[in-house]
Amino acid sequence: MAELTNLESKIAEVLGLAEASKGATETVKGMLDADEHELAGTLERMHEQAAETEKRCTEVAGTFDGKKTAILEAAREAKREATEMMETYLAEDEDALDGFEFLTMAEAGEVGHWAIVKKLNERAANDSVKELAGWALPIQEEHLTTVMKGALHLAAGEDPNETAE
Repeated sequence: MAELTNLESKIAEVLGLAEASKGATETVKGMLDADEHELAGTLERMHEQAAETEKRCTEVAGTFDGKKTAILEAAREAKREATEMMETYLAEDEDALDGFEFLTMAEAGEVGHWAIVKKLNERAANDSVKELAGWALPIQEEHLTTVMKGALHLAAGEDPNETAE
């Protein structure tokens, strides 16, 4: 398998995180109460944007001569690791607030990864990566803000004096 540069490796990571994000949004959506239509819609939109990010990352991976397979393989590993983290954090009896807390951490991680891709590309000057990062970073920043608002909305409905399960 081809060795990846730092930039190519980070492209693989953001691709894997986008793939994992699709599963995470579905998992957390399943934790919502039936009356949480607005939050469910938010998660659906995030799922669609993660799918678009996955598509665009895969396209950019194909522009690295002879590296697409290696990037996709590294992305699968990143997805597996992120999914394992989610499964550990959201073990068995967790509720929607726990789900949104996890998404807050996950989205913060994605923002960080995209900022790193953007920074690495300042020296690499890859036009495809520049365009991709310019598109994806604002979306991830918006996702982080959105899931924070969702977590706070759900927290507002919690009884602070109730015994935690």
